[in-house]
Amino acid sequence: MSGLLNVASGALRANQTVLQTTGNNIANVNTVGYSRQTAVLQTIEGQFTGGGYIGKGVEVDTIQRNYDIFLNRQATLASTTSAADSARAEKLSQLENLFPGGEDALGAAVSDMLNAFSDVASAPTDLTARTVALTRISETATRLSSTAASLDELQMSLEQELDQKLTTLNTLAASVAQVNEKIARAMGNGQPPNDLLDQRDQLIRDINQYIQTTSIPADDGTIGLFIGGSQALVLGNTVAKLTLTDGDFGDSQTSKLAIVRNGQTLTLNEATLGGGEIPGLLRFQNTDMLEARNLLGRYATAVTTSMNDQHKLGLDLDGNVGGNLFSPVNFSNSVLVPKAPATTNTGNATLSLGIADVTEFAASDYEVRITGVTAGVVDAWSITRLSDGAVSNFTSAPATVDGLTIGVSATGTPAVGDRFLLKPFSTPTNTISAEFSSARALAVASPVAGKMGTANTGSLQLASLTARTNPPLVETSATPVTLQFISASQYIRSDDPNYANYPSTAPLPTSYNYMSGTAIEGTAPATTPLSQWSLVLQGSPQAGDTFTVVGSKDTTHNNGADFRLDAGNANAMMALRDTKMFDGATLTDGYAGLMAQIGVRAQSANFTAEVSSKLAATLEQDRSAVSGVNLDEEAARLLQYQQAYQASAKVIQVAQSIFDTLIQTVG
Repeated sequence: MSGLLNVASGALRANQTVLQTTGNNIANVNTVGYSRQTAVLQTIEGQFTGGGYIGKGVEVDTIQRNYDIFLNRQATLASTTSAADSARAEKLSQLENLFPGGEDALGAAVSDMLNAFSDVASAPTDLTARTVALTRISETATRLSSTAASLDELQMSLEQELDQKLTTLNTLAASVAQVNEKIARAMGNGQPPNDLLDQRDQLIRDINQYIQTTSIPADDGTIGLFIGGSQALVLGNTVAKLTLTDGDFGDSQTSKLAIVRNGQTLTLNEATLGGGEIPGLLRFQNTDMLEARNLLGRYATAVTTSMNDQHKLGLDLDGNVGGNLFSPVNFSNSVLVPKAPATTNTGNATLSLGIADVTEFAASDYEVRITGVTAGVVDAWSITRLSDGAVSNFTSAPATVDGLTIGVSATGTPAVGDRFLLKPFSTPTNTISAEFSSARALAVASPVAGKMGTANTGSLQLASLTARTNPPLVETSATPVTLQFISASQYIRSDDPNYANYPSTAPLPTSYNYMSGTAIEGTAPATTPLSQWSLVLQGSPQAGDTFTVVGSKDTTHNNGADFRLDAGNANAMMALRDTKMFDGATLTDGYAGLMAQIGVRAQSANFTAEVSSKLAATLEQDRSAVSGVNLDEEAARLLQYQQAYQASAKVIQVAQSIFDTLIQTVG
């Protein structure tokens, strides 16, 4: 009788545990990170008798946690990838909004500015037309600087977001270390602490939302978390701290993730970080944001520099040489010094940076590395374009790369291995402004003019005449330059030293070949300060035909023409619209190309984020199918275990009744 009662009591306790476990599952159906638990029952070894083994009932072996390590790892990896893609896509969408299209866009302001010179060219002395042009110049400067300011605001909010996420990540890592310690103590009981294991797994999943980790279990039940390939974030109950650094060059516009352990800081390679919101935001900041800054800076530098250079080739209403329309780019006084030496440099040399050709600019930063020094002079160095990794090697300085002149200053001592970061386009846009507001000071007249010979018999016509330099002209000392044709295909020039001997006395002047539509360049001798110029003639000349280049203010030779009515430089400024500046695109198409590059990045990031999000959702469903709680399934089991419990109770009731009858009979 006692055996029957023991079997029934054991079954009752076991089924009660099963019912309690099922109820616990139902209660935690909406608990984040909870893994469904199952009470595992085992038969108690039977007692041997002459008639065989008699069963002694059932007992609970353990409470099993339904968990698939492979599915959990796959779901976590997909989730961390999705988090990185989504974080980057969201920021790229914000970045794209800073470069809108339409009539209020930056590109429209540049086009309106250049088109405003059309009215000035039609009426060079009209102060109203000149004022409108200056207004358009001011609007362009304002839109350039305001776009740069918007980029700075986005940068600031990004840095704040990164700081907040790092703070949360470090807190989560510390929590994992604490739970690790609790698990190690609990494992000594011989049974797995399921709730603590769930808590730790959820913490790890939360951490992977911020940065991808690799989990390695230890013999004591703890888990080590590693990032960046092999750097330990959590080991047992010890934890490292993650922080941001500006890197070797102190570049405040980019960030590097660093890990601090035992007082030592190690900068992590961004390429090894994998997924997570923090690596996603770092990739946006260090790649997408950097490209946007460089695209805007290149655009602004090319537009303002070309406008300034062309304007300085003209004369204003008072005959003065034109000045800058925009504040000039000064690489020495940028908000961020664009020639930053690495903190690891052993020498103290500095670099020089200047503009050689605005049409050759590439939207990129550059790294300069000194590889050879002889007697304190650099004789081997390389310049790497960071946007695509293209390397140019040089044996002397200065050198020209992508329209930039880069040199090593004479002051300071260079050392082999020294590195420098060049950021020519990251900050010039921030300080752009219109230089002046005087309508009379708008220099739209060309300093040079041309006149056909009055006795010409050929079909010679002037296609264009533009100045290349514009020194202050002294009207009475600027000797004209005359092209005198000796045939339909050859001419001689009056600035040839032997021109005075032509045609009778040797030595004779040099003769030049003429082809219709081909540019003729002019450089006057130092004693006759006429500007350098470029001339294009069309048509077929006859022997004896002439064309003369004179100073616009040279009243002695220009037939008394009023230079103030000249609009040659205004036409030259309008012609900048079709100048190819941005990877083969014209100046007016430059902004469209900028928008397209950022737009393509944003669209690609959105597509990637959608794909990775769907994949993460699918794998999470697979994980939940194993670890999640299904209410229908639990309800069915609840009925099953309830019946077993009731049956066990019935056995006890029957055994008690038999026992009572037996006692009564004996009594």
